[in-house]
Amino acid sequence: MTDSTTTSAPAPADASGAEPQDGPRRTALHPVHAELGASFTDFGGWDMPLKYGSELAEHQAVREAAGLFDISHMGEIRVRGPQAAAFLNYALVGNLAVMKVGKAKYTMIVEPGGGIIDDLIVYRRGEQDYLVVANAGNAPTVYAELRERVGGAGTAFDVDVVDESAETSMIAVQGPAAEGILLGLVPAEQAETVTGMKYYAADAVTVAGTEVLLARTGYTGEDGFELYVPNDGAVDLWRTLLEAGEPAGLIPAGLAARDSLRLEAGMPLYGNELTRQTTPIDAGLGAIVSFKKEDDFVGRAALEAAREAGTARRLVGLKGLGRRAGRTGYPVLKDGAEVGVVTSGQPSPTLGYPVVMAYVDAEHAEPGTALDVDLRGKPQPFEVVALPFYQRQK
Repeated sequence: MTDSTTTSAPAPADASGAEPQDGPRRTALHPVHAELGASFTDFGGWDMPLKYGSELAEHQAVREAAGLFDISHMGEIRVRGPQAAAFLNYALVGNLAVMKVGKAKYTMIVEPGGGIIDDLIVYRRGEQDYLVVANAGNAPTVYAELRERVGGAGTAFDVDVVDESAETSMIAVQGPAAEGILLGLVPAEQAETVTGMKYYAADAVTVAGTEVLLARTGYTGEDGFELYVPNDGAVDLWRTLLEAGEPAGLIPAGLAARDSLRLEAGMPLYGNELTRQTTPIDAGLGAIVSFKKEDDFVGRAALEAAREAGTARRLVGLKGLGRRAGRTGYPVLKDGAEVGVVTSGQPSPTLGYPVVMAYVDAEHAEPGTALDVDLRGKPQPFEVVALPFYQRQK
């Protein structure tokens, strides 16, 4: 390869291939959501379905049956080449070189100072072929950072970095009925691929005649799959999944349910729990940083120092002992003094009490510690608990 990076064409404002427009971008599935009566919201610069009817019903469907999500706003960045593994080991905090083909890894891209630029899922599709999946609002930044880091180790890595976000749709089927729904749509000879797929793995399969990359990850705390498909096949695939899943209780679900589900599962959200002002160490995710890698990686020195020094504040779960929920930005108190801040919080539909994720001073982070959340001048009792709040029965 003669060029260290490949520049893709500018992404259209509409992932379906429409001409650029004012306002938030739209996925290829936007017309389908409108047909279904979705309420929309701007999320990461995308016009995304917030809910289709009752967000509580959508939440419960995922816990009890299945939900269908459009997550095409996520970014897909392909990294290919003889030095793809070495490059990603330099650019990201995880050890991507030891991944087996067909596996996935949760990792992060950080600043030299250790601050989190984004959390990512990386799939190894071949010995020299990786797919990096970034959060919606951060995808252009992650792409730019990766391109810049191609030459950041002194000599340019022999890789191509290509942004495939504008041509790729992503549909998630989440819930205990997800596997059964997919089994009814794949050829008999691929059934074992679905049933045998481990958590954080991916493979190419044919779903209702459409070839997709099928991944078993998820952001809800339930079993489930993500289907990566070219934009021109997204609408037919969505309609087929919705129809096939209806007898099992599958319904479309929006961002409101996705947020309450991930909070119950103790999964961090970029912009709330994860920011450029926090490190993986602060967020309790130091285990995803591979300090055993022999070569240097961006942010290594800062993260080693943070690990050695320890963190002044830790990310914890708080269980509400009353009925009112803490919200993002609310102060956390100990004996009336502020000792932390809420990053995410709402009533838990599944558990029946308020749940909160918050950064609190390290001395108050042990499970069982009694704290208050200042709800607009009215302190309400909470207790530190281990995350996740909810864990599915396997």
